[in-house]
Parts: sequence; structure tokens; C-alpha cells
Amino acid sequence: MKKALLLFLSFVLLTSFHAISQKSEKIVSGKVSDGQNPIKNVSITVKGTEQITYTDALGKYQMSTAVGDVLVYSYTGLKSLEILVEDVTRTINLTMFPDVAELDEVVVTKSKRKSQDDLEIEFNTNPYLVRSAFGIIDPETAAFQVRVLPATSIQAVGLCILDVLRNEFPGVSIIGDCLEGGSVSVRGASSISNNQPAIFDVDGQIFTDVPIWLSPGNMERIALMSGLAARNLYGAIASGGVVVINTNAGNAYAKSGEIQDKLRLRDNLYQGDARSQNALLADRPTYYQEIYNSNSLEAAKETYRSFAGQYKNSYTFFVDAYAIFSDKWEATDFAERIVQDNYNIFDGNPLAMKSLAFHYEAQGAYDKANTLYKEVFLLRPAYAQSYLDVAESYRQIGAYKKAASIFVRYDYLVQEGFMKPAEEAFSSLMDRELNNLVTIQGKDVLPESKPKSYLLEEDFDGTRLLFEWSDSEAEFELQLVNPLKNFQKWQHTLAENEATIRDEKLKGYATKEYLIDGSLSGDWLVNVNYLGNKSLTPTYLKATIFYNYGQKSQSEEVKVFKLGLKGVNQQLFKVRGSGKVAAN
Repeated sequence: MKKALLLFLSFVLLTSFHAISQKSEKIVSGKVSDGQNPIKNVSITVKGTEQITYTDALGKYQMSTAVGDVLVYSYTGLKSLEILVEDVTRTINLTMFPDVAELDEVVVTKSKRKSQDDLEIEFNTNPYLVRSAFGIIDPETAAFQVRVLPATSIQAVGLCILDVLRNEFPGVSIIGDCLEGGSVSVRGASSISNNQPAIFDVDGQIFTDVPIWLSPGNMERIALMSGLAARNLYGAIASGGVVVINTNAGNAYAKSGEIQDKLRLRDNLYQGDARSQNALLADRPTYYQEIYNSNSLEAAKETYRSFAGQYKNSYTFFVDAYAIFSDKWEATDFAERIVQDNYNIFDGNPLAMKSLAFHYEAQGAYDKANTLYKEVFLLRPAYAQSYLDVAESYRQIGAYKKAASIFVRYDYLVQEGFMKPAEEAFSSLMDRELNNLVTIQGKDVLPESKPKSYLLEEDFDGTRLLFEWSDSEAEFELQLVNPLKNFQKWQHTLAENEATIRDEKLKGYATKEYLIDGSLSGDWLVNVNYLGNKSLTPTYLKATIFYNYGQKSQSEEVKVFKLGLKGVNQQLFKVRGSGKVAAN
């Protein structure tokens, strides 16, 4: 589709392409610790050169470097870390951690044990993998015997699971029928403790009674585990064995980026420990609390003026002030005057301009956001995120052809080798954005003749979450809790995701998408645990919620959150099955 679009979309290249590594000398300083204590004699080198320095007794260092350089932090026994120097890099306070080779799972057979991520990729093509309440089980590498009946062998001639087990699993003790119910023992009638019935794991949900309500025609895969093996996973309740059933609906594994109820691993039950945004108000800076808690709009203005001189060099102060007067006091004119009177603090600083643009979008001031995104683009023309931001901003103001041209231009530059391709997740995201634009606004983008011939088939229908953050150095953990209170966690940290973060920095993007389908009704809760950005400044996180994604009724809402308090799981928002965002 994208090659075809090139024949129809006319656009002018914006500015001449500049390399991200355009040299600009600067001094970078900071402190290195293990999370608690400073580390002396950490070597810091500029990759590919002989330039080196060391941390002092307080863990502090300073060195001359340039934009595009990669700093390598090394210390015996700790994992070496690489940090790209960007245009805004001034301070890098780094936490190093032990260099321990951790295995995802223990190798217990002659075959190499695969990680859960590997098994998820293989799930749809390997009919002998089964999903349990404790992750995906591979019979070939499991430390115990697992008997699997794939979909092709399940005969939908019986009335319930009891009939299927009688026909397909000889030797299993089965009592009862599909009308009155019964029991199953995987250990067999001659085994000790044979009075203990098996339990049933249906798409990750545990049942002690036989699910006679489940039609064999809806069963995709069935697996049996004996009591001795099952006790190690499920506990004493599984002494009679476990019957694992994967249904057609529960087996629909996602494409890249999609949320599904698939990671029901140990200890992933949400404990309700995330703090609400209102509860976090007490941890905000003094100026924030006093402006926010003023008795009137005029009192809030006076309080703002009393702090403005003290924070005249802090763009976060003016971004916060804009947000408070826009959201809390609904004084948008005064909020905008704050920005215009102090725009010098934003000008030329891509982090400051992106943070402000996030808030403009949340307020629906899309023209103002577009102006800022274009300025950031000129400062960072080799950043993949610049193309995404400008394209989506053009779409928000109704300039659909310009939006499409930016997406196509990015693809052209990557295909021709002028820009390095990002990881598959970001590439898929860009493809999805362009395809969605053409799907919804096709008549405004493509020729009138057969516009549908250029569309890719959308593989998702539901609620889409797109997260973007202002500072590429930000580390955090995103937690998504499903309606059953099980959570998934994406760890955007050097300790857990160094390769992804390195790719983000080298290619210049800071975004993550999730897709929520309608398989589970109820509220999804989105939390975040902020871990810092190697400096003392906060990070702004933008969440765009797309409702009815891919449909003509598609709509979106932008929410912005200031991340400053570290190590606290905080609630961002709830997404209801009805497609609404619930307030904290």
C-alpha cells in the first residue's frame, strides 16, 4: 500500500536531512550508584575512542563529549551500560546493577527451554502448546508428563468434557455424566489418593467442578497433568490432577502489541496498591499545591506570580502552571499568556516543547500542538518519533494529506537507508497509523477511484492505548490490570529491557501501544511506577485512548501525567468496556 501511495501523494520534502550524530560538544556530568551507595572508580568511556574518565569517591564524574556519542559505563561485577548523548543531555545519574546471567526457566530436558515470549509467538502454529493459569506449557520441554489433545483430534460428538475424556484418554478415571455432572481423576482408579478429583483449568480460570456447560465444539486444546506433577504448579488442590482446556475464544492469541489475558503467572494478582492521582497531590512541589489549592482564581494567579521569579528557568514550572490554570481553574487565556510570556524557556528545548505539546493536545488546542511538533521536527529531523508526532498532529488539525505524506516520507527514508529502521514494534505501529488514517479518511487522502484497494486489512477492533513520554531517558513500569484483577507489566528499564531502550535512543522514538479487544468485559486499570530519568527533572507521560478503533465512529482522548515521584505505583486511569475513561 505504501508504495502505491507514493504514486498518488504529492508532497514536498521539508528540510534537508541532517544526521542525528551532528556533533555539538558539551559537558556531561552525574553520579553513579548501586541504588543506595555511590560507586568509586566506575570507568566511563566514549565508545570507539580512547577517551575515558572515572567516578570519584562520591560516585561523581564529568567529561567532555558530543551529541551522538555513546558513553559506556563499566565496573567489575556490574553490567556495563551504554547511554547515547542527545541534544538535551546534561546530567546522567546512573544506577548500575549486578551482571548476573538469569535463566527464564531451568533446562530440564535435552531440548532448550523456551521463554514465555517465545512460546507466545509459537502458540498459534504449534497445536501441542497449551495455556494454563501459570503460563504456556510445552510438553516437549516440561519437567513432567503432559498429554495433549489438539483441535484436530477433538471429536465434537459428545455432550461435554466427560465424554471427550472417556473417548480420547483411556485410563483416566471418570465418574458421572453430562446431565448430572461427575468427577475425573487423572491419576487413575488404582492409584493412591484416588478419591481426590481433578480440577479444571479453562483458559486460565480454575474450576473444582466439572465444566459440563462447555461444549466440545468450543474446545481447541485439552491437556492432562497427573496429580504428582500438578501439585508443583497448582498446590494440594490438584492432587487428583488437572484437566487444562483451551477454548476457541480464549485461544485467540494477539498480533504484535495486543493485550490479552495471557500472562496469568504466579503473583500477578493486583492487590489494589496503586495510589490515585488525587492522593499524589501531597507529593507535588509546594508551588503546585499552593496554586492548585488556592481559594479562588485570583488567589491562584497571585500565588503563581509569587513563585514565577524563583522558577524562571524551569520549564516544568510553567508547564505545571499551564496545566493547573487550564484544568483546575478553566482559565485557558491566562494559561496561554503564561506560556507566551515565558516562551524563551521552551524555545530550542525539545523536551520542554514536547511536554507543552502534550498538554495542548489534552486541551484540544491541536493547532498550537502542531506548531510545537513542527519545531521539534526541525530540531530532531532524524528522530523516528518526530515523524509520528508531526503526522498525528496534522491529522488532528484535519490536514490528512500532509499526515499521510509524513508517514510515507518516513517509510521512504527507511527503505532508502537514510534512516535506520526501528524495532518491529515501532515499524508495525507506524504501519497501523497510516492504515488507520487511510481507513477513516480515505476519501481525503486517496484518489476517488477504488480507494479501498490501497487499504490493509485491520486485524483489530476495540480500544487502543498509545503511550508516549517526553524524556527518552525515562525508566518506568507500566502495569495493566484486566477486569479479573490479573496484571501484566511492561518494564521500560535498563535492567530488564536494555536492547529496546538502546534501539529507542539510537532511532529516536519513545512510544508503546497496547490493544484491548472485547474478550473481557469490565474495567481495565492502567498504573505506572516511575523510576526516574537519570536527572532531577520530571517526565511527562501522554496516554491517547482510541475508542472503537478502526471504525467510522473512532474517537480519541488524550490524558497527560507528570511523573516525578519515584518507586510508587500510581493509578493513571481506567478504561471501561463501554469505551469510556473512568476518573480516579
